[in-house]
Amino acid sequence: MAATSFTLDDLRAVLLRAAGTDDTVDLDGDIADLDFADLGYESLALLETAGQIERTYGISLDEEAFADARTPRRLIALVNTHLSVSDAA
Repeated sequence: MAATSFTLDDLRAVLLRAAGTDDTVDLDGDIADLDFADLGYESLALLETAGQIERTYGISLDEEAFADARTPRRLIALVNTHLSVSDAA
């Protein structure tokens, strides 16, 4: 997919597709700065999310950088950095 940006709505869709959601979490709310653990996503769910992003957007996320992206805002920034690099290539 030749996407030029990855948004919070894109992330919400990937999270739901890859790992579902906890009934107590409102992904439609202001979640950008919440820790993924607070949203009910543990490491296995996030690995599946990373895999979905990589396959859908044709990028490869660095494991260490991905592990440091503990909030939706940080993960979105990481994905957008990779999308910018692949657009420039």
